[in-house]
Amino acid sequence: MSKLSELTDKRKQAHSKLITLKSKVYAAFLDMENAAFADGSLPKKTKELIAIGISLYIDCESCMQWHIEQAKISGANFEEILEAVEVGIEMGGGPATVSARFALEVMEDLFNEE
Repeated sequence: MSKLSELTDKRKQAHSKLITLKSKVYAAFLDMENAAFADGSLPKKTKELIAIGISLYIDCESCMQWHIEQAKISGANFEEILEAVEVGIEMGGGPATVSARFALEVMEDLFNEE
């Protein structure tokens, strides 16, 4: 199983477990996530691109994978996602270039599927 598939499976398992446990905190988090990423003054696509840069900066691989996938679903193309990755690199300096390697792997996996 690839690292990306493993991350997806772990994320789905944790999500299902927290839903099954009726976690009030997790439910509130999901509500907040839905509100934060809903179209508003900024469209969802733009918000997902912002989240990619932040995910790279904080070096959260699962976050990068999720937000790159969501950005693509929201209509972002490869070049737009790459620019979001580049902003994350600039904000994070050297350590962010290490995170960028993972983001590029996710993008390659997603965009080579087509």
